[in-house]
Amino acid sequence: MSSTLTANAEMTQASTLSKPLTIVSWVLQVVVAVILFQTLFFKFTGAEESKYIFTKVGAEPFGRYASGVAELIAVVLLLTPRTITLGALLSVGVITGAIGAHLTKLGIVVQNDGGLLFALALIVFFGSLAILFIRRRQIPFVGASLPF
Repeated sequence: MSSTLTANAEMTQASTLSKPLTIVSWVLQVVVAVILFQTLFFKFTGAEESKYIFTKVGAEPFGRYASGVAELIAVVLLLTPRTITLGALLSVGVITGAIGAHLTKLGIVVQNDGGLLFALALIVFFGSLAILFIRRRQIPFVGASLPF
């Protein structure tokens, strides 16, 4: 029992962030969540832009709905204190697919958007990576053993 208490105390100490890092993390979490959330309306309502994108990558309508559900789950996880790192991991996974689609099939500029969708994808990608770095000790299964 003593070793369990010691392990829990060490985990709590390792996962505690300073106030400035906590603030930076939460700002990034909100930015990433807002970007992901605002695209959900377009995906779930079948907006022409979303249909165009997912048709071009060969994933309409299933891919549009699946990515929308994954992004919604990521938003909830990012804004729930116990699951922040899981949300950031899911965000990185989903947005890596979007960035890959831009680089291989869609192009940087999609339907004369000036590269806005690609820029937002990069913000989500790097914001999520920053969250993971800040909260690296809180990543399930591996965080406590990371050497840095």
